[in-house]
Amino acid sequence: MDLSNLRPAEGSKHSDNFRRGRGHGSGNGKTAGKGHKGQKARSGSPRPGFEGGQMPLYRRIPKRGFTNRNSKEIIAINVDRLEVFDNDAVVTVEDLLERRIIRKTGDGVKILGNGDLTKKLTVQVNAFSAGAKEKIEALGGKAEVI
Repeated sequence: MDLSNLRPAEGSKHSDNFRRGRGHGSGNGKTAGKGHKGQKARSGSPRPGFEGGQMPLYRRIPKRGFTNRNSKEIIAINVDRLEVFDNDAVVTVEDLLERRIIRKTGDGVKILGNGDLTKKLTVQVNAFSAGAKEKIEALGGKAEVI
């Protein structure tokens, strides 16, 4: 069994496609499935999340800060992590994912300048710090922004 084979148990799912309150013969007459009296039997029952006047959960929980919808998730790695590649290799974002140097791409990958690099590489990522660009190009490599 896997996710593509999952189905509700036989007979557990009912159609919601029937008319309520159309007499006893329909099986859903009189109270139309709402039971007898009470707040939930009446029209205009309270909205979802209403707790009878008690301060609702969504207002009791402390809230802090906000999420900036314009922010980007940039994955940063240092130049010393590029040592795993062979000399004269072309390093792309896909290669970094394959070698598990990064786990995901986010909104872009940036190379930072911490550590030492001893190999000539052509690095193709979204951004470079000034120090990282210097270190890559000092060895005859290329820092290409994609």
